[in-house]
Amino acid sequence: MFHSASPRQPPRTLRFKLLPLLALAGFLLACSTREAPVYEEQAYVFGTLVEIKIAGEPEDRARELAATVFREFGRLHGQLHAWKPGPLETVNEAFAHGRSAAVDAETAGIIRDAARYAERSRGLFNPAIGELVRLWGFHAEEFNPRLPDRTAIERLVSARPMLSDVVVDGTAISSRNPAVRLDFGGYAKGYALDLADGYLRGQGVKSALINIGGNVLAVGTRGGRPWRIGIQHPRQPAALATLELQDGEAVGTSGDYQRYFVLDGRRYCHIIDPRTGFPAQGVQAATVVVPRGPEAGTLSDVATKPMFISGVEGWREAARRMGVEQALLIDHEGTIHVTAPLARRLQLLDKAAKLREVP
Repeated sequence: MFHSASPRQPPRTLRFKLLPLLALAGFLLACSTREAPVYEEQAYVFGTLVEIKIAGEPEDRARELAATVFREFGRLHGQLHAWKPGPLETVNEAFAHGRSAAVDAETAGIIRDAARYAERSRGLFNPAIGELVRLWGFHAEEFNPRLPDRTAIERLVSARPMLSDVVVDGTAISSRNPAVRLDFGGYAKGYALDLADGYLRGQGVKSALINIGGNVLAVGTRGGRPWRIGIQHPRQPAALATLELQDGEAVGTSGDYQRYFVLDGRRYCHIIDPRTGFPAQGVQAATVVVPRGPEAGTLSDVATKPMFISGVEGWREAARRMGVEQALLIDHEGTIHVTAPLARRLQLLDKAAKLREVP
């Protein structure tokens, strides 16, 4: 295990039949058959398909490394699951009843870290709105096409649950607001990428690709060439574009095609605007590319949420606030709005796609 007592001190199974690469939510690997073989393993963690590719290592060692990563992902998933019995559910129950709860040092660090991102996003990244997630039914495995009670939504929005309501005193935490329900679904996958990146590099791995349901991080290169990934088309079962990743770069995507339901011809996705209590509208997907750094994975996961919620008018400023320069947003009509630094790197596969470059 590469368990870490602190979220910024990276060391953190069953084997599944390999599934078609198109089944990966968010990203598709596009690589040449002429390249050297790569050890690949997949499993279902964090409510999504996870794929690990390791190159340049003997198969036995690559299998052992991948197994360790998957075990740690499973541990983290259990630790941060907001809806099943476990540490976070215990914390949320304590908050609802005005009690404090004891957590381990890692969880306390995650809460502090997420609060820093929430403040930077001006509250649009908000892991404290778990009760809104529950009202909309997005905590379940399957979603019923129904609208929640509007009064209940208004009550929660008026209560304004935020991570700043949470008091962390060592490993004891409490909330000044009983409406706070923690849900780290928009943080955990990126955090897991950073932990896996640190572990694999610490083990001397020079070439790997980690894909957690569309949140991707590259370790080194593949045979001296960058790892190439595909950005999922939000309305077609194919790649919209391809992109070569540099060592340590992380990519994150939030889309309305991952967890959603359609009611009366209107699509409702799992990305909820904390200001209204309703799923964000007018956007199909948001993607960011973050350069190598100790928090590249986490930032790639977090930054897409305020961009998605801010919509066509505000996504670029939201990306700037999060410190992201390589970003794109696909609006409800399918137009790709993309920053100049990322536009230069994209290889569009959908020749009918309309691209609008922004400073």
